[in-house]
Amino acid sequence: MILAAGTLAQASFTTVSVGLPALAPALRTHYGLTLGETGVVLGAVGIGMLLTLLPWGLLSDRLGERTIIAVGLVGAAGALAGAGLTRTYASLAVWLAVAGAFGASVNAASGRAVMAWFEVEERGLALGIRQTAIPIGGAAAAATLPWLASTGGTRRAFFTLAAACVVGAAVAVTLMRNAPARPVVAKAGGRGPLRDAGMWLLAGGSSLYLLSQMAIASFVVLFLHDYRGLSAHRAAAVLAGINVIGIATRIAAGRWSDRIGSRLGPLRLIGVLLAVAMALATALLDAPLGVLIPALVVAGVLGISWNGLSFTAAAESAGLARSGAALGFQQTLLGVVGAGFPPAFAAVVTASSWRTAFALCVLGPVLGLAALWRVPDPPTGTARRRGTSAMPPAAR
Repeated sequence: MILAAGTLAQASFTTVSVGLPALAPALRTHYGLTLGETGVVLGAVGIGMLLTLLPWGLLSDRLGERTIIAVGLVGAAGALAGAGLTRTYASLAVWLAVAGAFGASVNAASGRAVMAWFEVEERGLALGIRQTAIPIGGAAAAATLPWLASTGGTRRAFFTLAAACVVGAAVAVTLMRNAPARPVVAKAGGRGPLRDAGMWLLAGGSSLYLLSQMAIASFVVLFLHDYRGLSAHRAAAVLAGINVIGIATRIAAGRWSDRIGSRLGPLRLIGVLLAVAMALATALLDAPLGVLIPALVVAGVLGISWNGLSFTAAAESAGLARSGAALGFQQTLLGVVGAGFPPAFAAVVTASSWRTAFALCVLGPVLGLAALWRVPDPPTGTARRRGTSAMPPAAR
């Protein structure tokens, strides 16, 4: 129940934070945006999230997950309704940033709730399932937003996104509750995430992986529509397919990490594969669509698959008492990239070419690997009996 509630609550806001690129062609037409302005709009949600991820994480450690998720998602719903009523580029960007600032509450809080209910030897799978909320929301948005925009305009699309956030808040209020007390083994060390060099390397390396992920997730629809001539609906279908397959890979990656007792081993291997796949997709940008689209799908799926491993490693490294802060910190560093990437990528495309922009993103996982090789694996269930945990009991 808690796993389902956390996943659904996260997915309700992910329809905005990840799914908004599916609406990009309609936004460009409705607001008369340039490519650079479109990049700013797509990055506005991330900018808002960047400002509040860590505060929401700290608050979830103190106040509990249910309250934080509900308040944040209701606030995000109000901001999205405001976005639906806008008529200018500037007001649209502001309302989306406000939506991101509120919606960021669900990132750390829902992960913290799931973590508290599962033992370490099954936590990779559990948090991997929870992280499927991101491709679930992205797939749902890619499948519905272009249709909503074509039948009722961008206002209908934004009102639907607002309604999804209200549903997510209701699910959290109804189903979330504190984890039961259980025997624990105290975590060694008392450093918070901000003073932990390993946490900086883990979050920083993961943030660099995000360059390749966002190149596909944020711009594959515009690229296929503007550069390769696909309709908005067909281009969005490619993004939906990437997200659907990404759901399975996130679950599989989490289960794999539980079985081998390592989060960072699989995370590093995925980084190698991601760099190769991104380089191949870049080389094939002008190839026939029957060749290019599978290459983009492979790169996009690999770009999605790693996030649950990084999320779990950050939470386990900090311990439950500081997991909200750790996840908020990690998500903040990811948010720095998430907020700045769309306008930067769009600027590179405008100044140079799509190929140059995609090629630069190959460097992300390569540099991320260099950081992650220096991070020790957090302890996993292979080192403990079932029924024990390195985490203190859930905050009450």
